[in-house]
Amino acid sequence: MFNFGGQEMIVIFLIVLLLFGAKKLPELARGVGKSMGEFKKARNDFENEIKG
Repeated sequence: MFNFGGQEMIVIFLIVLLLFGAKKLPELARGVGKSMGEFKKARNDFENEIKG
């Protein structure tokens, strides 16, 4: 879907760093990680419901 190279990732990281600041990045990353975990869990639960 998205095909990001190294340079694009660096630019995105710098933009996020400017927007949120260095102190907020660990908190932001933790929140994104938890959200992705919850999404994967919900997706797996949904797939299990469909299968049987």
